[in-house]
Amino acid sequence: MTKAELVEEVSRVSDLTKKHSEVIVDTVFRSIVVALQRGEKIELRGFGSFRLRKREPRKGRNPKTGARVEVPPKQVPYFKPGKELKDLINGAEGEAPGAAAPAPVTPEEPALG
Repeated sequence: MTKAELVEEVSRVSDLTKKHSEVIVDTVFRSIVVALQRGEKIELRGFGSFRLRKREPRKGRNPKTGARVEVPPKQVPYFKPGKELKDLINGAEGEAPGAAAPAPVTPEEPALG
């Protein structure tokens, strides 16, 4: 799913204009980025959590020349899916593999949260 498709889905489900839906989607994404920049952990119950992981400095190679290069330490965003999200994707516990997928989410019955 692309960002444009997500905006379209928010617009369809909420009866908002695409412009308003785009503002909502952009605000959510920007809020996640800003919180990560501050070093905060973002926890969306029923969905998952975002956090930063520190990568230590290491020695790498330039793939074009083969020369050794120093790769500096950095922080990378990491997403850990929550149990409810995993269950929704894989089916509830005890279900046979390949069982019918859960019904689509409707505005009246949110699947998460």
